[in-house]
Amino acid sequence: MVENKESSGNLLTQAVSCGDRSKVFSRFGQRPSYSFKERAIRYTLRSFSWTTIGVTLFIVSILFWDAIELFRQYSLFDFLTGTKWEPFGESKKLGILPLVSGTLMIAIGASLISLPLGFGTAVYLTQYASKQMDSLMTPIIEILSGIPTVVFGYFALFAVTPFLQKLNGNVELFNATSASIVVGISCIPLVSSISAEAIRAVPLSIRNAAYAVGMNKFNVVTKVIVPSAISGIIASFILAFARAVGETMAVTLAAGASPNMEWNYFIGIQTMTAFIVQISLGDTPAGSMEYYTIYAVGLMLFLITFIFNMIATTIIKRYREIYK
Repeated sequence: MVENKESSGNLLTQAVSCGDRSKVFSRFGQRPSYSFKERAIRYTLRSFSWTTIGVTLFIVSILFWDAIELFRQYSLFDFLTGTKWEPFGESKKLGILPLVSGTLMIAIGASLISLPLGFGTAVYLTQYASKQMDSLMTPIIEILSGIPTVVFGYFALFAVTPFLQKLNGNVELFNATSASIVVGISCIPLVSSISAEAIRAVPLSIRNAAYAVGMNKFNVVTKVIVPSAISGIIASFILAFARAVGETMAVTLAAGASPNMEWNYFIGIQTMTAFIVQISLGDTPAGSMEYYTIYAVGLMLFLITFIFNMIATTIIKRYREIYK
């Protein structure tokens, strides 16, 4: 065993010293091994990746083709620009802007809570907390990500909303504020974990260099470490916003089912996900106009979350710092 390690070490040394690997390794530059085991592993992993892509394309194709059925009966322009969402009854008005407005209200409100709290938590755990405190707080924070969103919905309905009503009598039973609060709380672990990993990826040498020139702790964190990890931090912000856009049960229970264009956080609203839940639980006949609105709204929701994920990926690639 020792001889094998020494021989492999000698081969690597020779390859580096002579500069011509083809003289040391007989298979250098040739095709990889085509043994049965290698091919089995390669084809198995390839099938896994293509299966994932195939499932995604299958879901998107179903959303697309069923959404087309709605637009054969209703104008696409009116769907995208209409300000009234009344899918039931004879004279239907299917302007999706009220649902988009409600979704953005929840996402923005949740971001105002999750982004500063999650980012502050990440900075504290990675830069100021002791190892014992870090090992204690990290699992507690991650427990939030394991709580079912329906629990957050009932928490908003029976705890957050009554508290808000005591502070302000104009707050309705179903309102956007309580929904934003609980969705923001549920997104804190996402922001905290991704931001913390981005901060930990900054090499220790960069931090020590900042301390060597006389910078204090606060300046090192704000002017050196955070800018160096900014791509991962911004990506966590965008992913948290996208998750808030796609939140379902919490906003369904807390925000209500009243689609409107008013940006009033004290009244009930309806998001795209909440509408899908509402109409899916009803007695909607297959093939009806109401039935196809599920796929049209789902396709719009998919496009919005897809755009945010692409933005996050672009930011990571554009501003990512590569350290050697």
